[in-house]
Amino acid sequence: MSRRRVAFPATEQPVLVAVAHGSRDGRSAATMAALVDVARARAPHLDVRLSFLDFNAPRLPDVLGGLGAGSAAVVPLLLGSAYHARVDIPAAVDAATRRLPRLEVTVSDVVGCAPVSGGSRSGTTRYSRGRSPLLDVAWARLREAGADPDDPGLGVVLAAAGSSNPDANAVVADLAAGRSLTVPAFAAAAEPHVTTAIAELRSHGARRIAVAPWFLAPGRLLDRVRNLARTADPDVVLAEPLGAAPAVADALLDRYHAATRTLIGTGQVHAAG
Repeated sequence: MSRRRVAFPATEQPVLVAVAHGSRDGRSAATMAALVDVARARAPHLDVRLSFLDFNAPRLPDVLGGLGAGSAAVVPLLLGSAYHARVDIPAAVDAATRRLPRLEVTVSDVVGCAPVSGGSRSGTTRYSRGRSPLLDVAWARLREAGADPDDPGLGVVLAAAGSSNPDANAVVADLAAGRSLTVPAFAAAAEPHVTTAIAELRSHGARRIAVAPWFLAPGRLLDRVRNLARTADPDVVLAEPLGAAPAVADALLDRYHAATRTLIGTGQVHAAG
């Protein structure tokens, strides 16, 4: 994918195209639609559109194709910067801009990463030791489920999807490190699994166990985490995913603004040419 300089009229703002992975589980698409609705309500001056990589409609290429011309910022509705963020989304954007030479597109960081502040090989700043506004949402979900994150006897499994990219998994481990008696676990592609994580918490003196999903929406992988947790501990507290919380919508808008500040400031976007 090449770059070329473009100029945006002062009154024109790029379209925000939020892109989720998509799921056969209808709850996932419904949650993403609700999240985008919250973002629209918090930024009514922006044109915010939802798209999916797979399973659900509209697909990202169709949404970009519908723009035809102008500018857009694609924001991945993902918590980890793994294969979909690094490969699938850029490939779809590249294909769209090659078909539509009058369309300029930039791709932001995923909503689960902080905007670039320098020094990161991956192009994102990792939140560490629990410093993430989205983690506050996860703790709020625990409270809603009846568990107090401030309880020193509570062991918490911070459960994520898991990735073959160790850097993406390390972000989850960094977040878990911000609270004592908290360990990461992964539904697939990485270890530890949730049963191992619960056993570890028990060995460190946890009297109660709760699972805090590091997921945006319900779906097959989160269901797997829940089932394994219930098998390991029938009394486990299972919190809901982050969902359409205002803080998640704000993260979506923050990624958009960071991306558009960069492209407007430099005059550079991803484009065919």
